[in-house]
Amino acid sequence: MSRESTTRAAPLRMRPRVVVPADPRRPRDAPAGTEAVVVGGGVAGISAAVVLAERGVAVTLLEAAPTLGGRLGAWPHTLPDGTEQVVEHGFHAFFRHYYTWRAVLRRIDPELGFLRPVGGYPVISREWPPEDLTGLPAAPPLNLLALFARSPSLGLRDLLGSRQSLAAELLAYDRERTTAAFDAVPAAEFLAGLGMSDRALAMLFEAFARSFFAEPAALSAAELIAMFHYYFLGNPEGIGFDAPTTDYLTCIWEPFRAVLGKHGAQVRTATAASAVVPADGHRWRVELADGAPLDTRHLVLATDPGALQRLLAASPAAAAAAPRLAEKAAALALAPPFAVTRLWLGSDVAPERPMFSAVSREATLDSITVYSRLERPSAEWAARTGGSVVELHSYGCTAPDVGSATERMRAELAALWPETRDAPVVHLQQRLEATAPTFPPGGAGTRPTVTGDARGIRVAGDFVDTPMLTGLMERAAASGVLAANDVLAEVGAGPEEILGVPQRGLLAGLLPSRAQPRLTPRRG
Repeated sequence: MSRESTTRAAPLRMRPRVVVPADPRRPRDAPAGTEAVVVGGGVAGISAAVVLAERGVAVTLLEAAPTLGGRLGAWPHTLPDGTEQVVEHGFHAFFRHYYTWRAVLRRIDPELGFLRPVGGYPVISREWPPEDLTGLPAAPPLNLLALFARSPSLGLRDLLGSRQSLAAELLAYDRERTTAAFDAVPAAEFLAGLGMSDRALAMLFEAFARSFFAEPAALSAAELIAMFHYYFLGNPEGIGFDAPTTDYLTCIWEPFRAVLGKHGAQVRTATAASAVVPADGHRWRVELADGAPLDTRHLVLATDPGALQRLLAASPAAAAAAPRLAEKAAALALAPPFAVTRLWLGSDVAPERPMFSAVSREATLDSITVYSRLERPSAEWAARTGGSVVELHSYGCTAPDVGSATERMRAELAALWPETRDAPVVHLQQRLEATAPTFPPGGAGTRPTVTGDARGIRVAGDFVDTPMLTGLMERAAASGVLAANDVLAEVGAGPEEILGVPQRGLLAGLLPSRAQPRLTPRRG
């Protein structure tokens, strides 16, 4: 991140800030002999492992899958023509305010040269012209005013006819107040209460809400307001993001494996933890599905939420030693399955199609990524064959199986991009899985925190309740670094610095309290 660029772009209150400072009075390196076991090799686990390993901790990283990455994972795949490709769980945007994750990525590429800007963030629909959310001023409220001024979906009626006291809540994010007033309210009810046009809700709010793996009716309004602040109104970088120029395995996970190896860490893929058992001396024994158990003083559980539930359910002694953690893990809400289908097509899509598009108001399809215009291996295949590589993504998918999900998404794609209707499918790769968290109404305070009631256990992941405002990949990375910092604190070493976005909205503290919001939509 360039602090200089954001300093010029945003007023003082809206600039990035240090939310966890380094402590130069304490040693950087952990004492000799410090060790740790990290269970889970996704963004959270890698973030924890990298920080610990470079501080001299002897790290053992366990990952149940054959490859690292979690939901950002990637693995080799052979096409029918013999071409080797690497496929992933789906397209991910590396937003520029992911300060922690980008700091971790700089361990493998100090200049982040493997990332390039993605040209635009269009939201497309069958009903209305596209809406592009990029290129707005970074500083609120100028970004909101600019959106009203240029957006085809927001008109004077929306500005004057909206329930302005409720819309002001988007500019007044405050963790304690927003949670108290809106956590129990479904996001759909909050959006309806704004009183804006159906077009504005569909193109600007609903597509954004669904990117958190849930229908707006199943998402807490407090979480929606928090994420709207985090990604838009309180984001000093503006809505800009980058994506890797090649596959994640080549540019992220293989380099991380090499960095960890350089620091002496052991990376064990295809190695699942089957149970966690308390051991003498405030230690923990990690039992493996295949192999001898590991004994550790410092344990980081960086799995997806479902895997954490299963691990603790299989660990009654650990649950007894950490009852609050076990209770919160058992109560975690999993999002409905997400579907990802990658199509190798025998013809190209129209030249004006964006590299990435969010999709609004389709029953299944939520985003389209033209991989043959995004990453090198897909572009090379398309150039050689005259075809294209297109990936379809459905968040909170209701299809009964992966084949039905693909069929539905392809039909909706054809309605949006007619040139794909008769495009021959050379090959397809499809997945349907439920590994993402969701944040339903009334869920505040029920999620695990990084540290809890079990000495020696830390929890990390994008479902974890972090003390600073974070989201998606950045929440995973920040919780991983927080877990590493807790280990370092216990052994007397200084913490890793963490940067964050402004933690309160521009109008925070200026609005009256809302003990019980009235959100009935206006009539007429």
